[in-house]
Amino acid sequence: MDRKMNYTVIDLEMTGLDVKKDKVIEIGAVKVRGGIVVDTFGTLVDSKADIPERVTELTGITNEMAAGGMSEDEAMERLAALIGEDAIVGHNVTFDYRFVKQWAVNRKLPLELEAFDTLQLARILLPGEQSKKLENLCESFGIERKNAHRALDDALETQQVFECLKRLAEEANMAIEPKRLICKIKRQTPATPHQVERLKELREKYRIQDEVCWEVLTRSEASRLQDFYYTHYGR
Repeated sequence: MDRKMNYTVIDLEMTGLDVKKDKVIEIGAVKVRGGIVVDTFGTLVDSKADIPERVTELTGITNEMAAGGMSEDEAMERLAALIGEDAIVGHNVTFDYRFVKQWAVNRKLPLELEAFDTLQLARILLPGEQSKKLENLCESFGIERKNAHRALDDALETQQVFECLKRLAEEANMAIEPKRLICKIKRQTPATPHQVERLKELREKYRIQDEVCWEVLTRSEASRLQDFYYTHYGR
């Protein structure tokens, strides 16, 4: 079977756009063999991070919902196991991949994947004036859109979009191949006990009420937060 017919679609929902500080709150994945979906995986992720109101408005995912999800490690391990040796597919796939890569780098796990990007393929195969957003591609290809910005639903729709784009490429006699994902990610280390102690001292001293998720606070985040407190409140 042609290797490009075997792939796993991924879609992640996060608390924001910054891989250094934002967290994954939902994972969806669809495993495909010969153009047919053979397995799916979807879960909320208890990242211990506060979900911004704008993200809840977009996805419908609340802090209470995420708290009932899998731990980040369990969810990512399940995702990695499902992907196996597959190329991955995603809409602007590098964005989602960075979060998976960050998790792997933090745990000193090897992760090197190839991918098909439906956004890039759409830009190549479709007219320039046509919107390349996932929802607009679904409308263009007659794909029913359900539960927008929920990971598994988006992954299932992306899979259908990819199959449509593959057919367009075949009609144009254009070969498409997965590309190696190049993503430079630095390992994040947990905040030190000294950093946590100092931050808590400052918070108590100046009665600071902002939310801090101590369980996932990294060394660099703690350093930036401490500098912020010094600048705005004093030492």
